[in-house]
Amino acid sequence: MSNSNPHVDRDLDLSNAGRGVWLVKVPKYIANKWEKAPGDIEVGKLKISKNPGQKVQVSLTLSESVLCLKEPGEETIPRDHRLDVSAVTRQTLGIFSHITPSNSDSVVPETEKLSMEGRIVQKLECRPYADSCYMKLKVESIRKASVPVRQVQQLERVVHNFKPVSDHKHNIEYEEKKKAEGKKARDDKESVLEMLFAAFEKHQYYNIRDLVKITRQPIVYLKEILKEVCNYNLKNPHKNMWELKPEYRHYKDQVPAPASADN
Repeated sequence: MSNSNPHVDRDLDLSNAGRGVWLVKVPKYIANKWEKAPGDIEVGKLKISKNPGQKVQVSLTLSESVLCLKEPGEETIPRDHRLDVSAVTRQTLGIFSHITPSNSDSVVPETEKLSMEGRIVQKLECRPYADSCYMKLKVESIRKASVPVRQVQQLERVVHNFKPVSDHKHNIEYEEKKKAEGKKARDDKESVLEMLFAAFEKHQYYNIRDLVKITRQPIVYLKEILKEVCNYNLKNPHKNMWELKPEYRHYKDQVPAPASADN
């Protein structure tokens, strides 16, 4: 069985597989600021304090350059945050990078590079201190979330309402035309049989497509009649073609069948 998208083996760079990596989760308002920040500025400073007999303390201080990235009316975000540290012991998590070639027109094409950048050894969750700045930001976010999407608006003048239509005129005309062209009326059975016998006087074998053109009957209705007076060939040389049953055959002259084998 063929696969249109087969798996392709590629080399994986494991030179940094032994490196320990921290997985840090930050609040959404910090992530938004960092996403807007240019790539050449300092976004913050990380401070790690190790006191004997105590747990390691990790804190994050955002830079002024990040704090200044404000939209009009946007609240100030907290500057200082603590990072709660937890070790990864029961999971094996890794960081991988996928670099695609930037210049596909080069004489010697570059290949995609897959690398393992390290193994996650610690998870850190960035949390703000519950100061006045954070509380103000939280209140504002709750207020924005409570604002309804739809609001009542008072109108100062008369608005002419137009009744919506379920469908447009040109769409209706197109659908009616398509139905009229695609729909074929059923003739009575005797008339259809006369057309079929007349056709089989000329050729011994027909495919269903040609018989539909000759009789101009719905294909389902036509097949019902064909099953009564014809045999359907399943083997070569006349595979997928209809032929009159022996008791209905009265050919004048044998004429080669059309070169077609569609059902």
